[in-house]
Amino acid sequence: MSTILIVMSAADTWVRNDGSAYPTGYWAEELAAPHKIFVDAGHTVDFASPGGVLQPLDKHSADPAIAGEDCGQYVEHAEKALAAFGPLLRLSDVALDDYDAIVLPGGHGPVVDLFEDRDLGRLLLGADDAGKLIGAVCHGPAALLSAVDDAGEWRFAGRRLTAFTDEEEEMFGTAEGAPWLLASRLRERGALHEGGAAYQAYSVRDGNLFTGQNPASSAPMANAIVEALAS
Repeated sequence: MSTILIVMSAADTWVRNDGSAYPTGYWAEELAAPHKIFVDAGHTVDFASPGGVLQPLDKHSADPAIAGEDCGQYVEHAEKALAAFGPLLRLSDVALDDYDAIVLPGGHGPVVDLFEDRDLGRLLLGADDAGKLIGAVCHGPAALLSAVDDAGEWRFAGRRLTAFTDEEEEMFGTAEGAPWLLASRLRERGALHEGGAAYQAYSVRDGNLFTGQNPASSAPMANAIVEALAS
């Protein structure tokens, strides 16, 4: 069986263009659904973040009116999984050789810190060099932006991927005032961004890179990673 590293943001606030603070945290389904799928398949899962900080739950992901009637099960699973793991690993201490895959869930946190985290960038560059599996869902693909090599080249330019779309950001009510929009930024950096219907499951695989568009895409992305690990 394999060992998978789930990398969380450490951010609890997203500062908007007008200087206002938008509370953020991990999105329950995007953490819980992959974790359950990985563990049920017999894999070991570790958690890490910048500084080992435990990010709070994004309360929107616990609201049935926003996250769906079954959101409670994701919140419960995520909280139990994090409590059972204990203190998160510090990204700066992570040894890439210990892992077969790196997975990046969302919430808005990755657009606050992970997109420019040098320790994560080092891990992602090494993982891609070694052909290890890399997964990211919703706003998690923002973290891929950290993978810039010594020549200033972004590793995932020219790669097919998906992420939370500008349309979905607008529908969620967070596009206006956002410092930048994820899908647009990924395209600007050279990614071949693809999008499906808003808030419907949509995932893309490009070699060792697995991405999901939104919370509903968390399980399909995770299942694709499990299938790839098995092969």
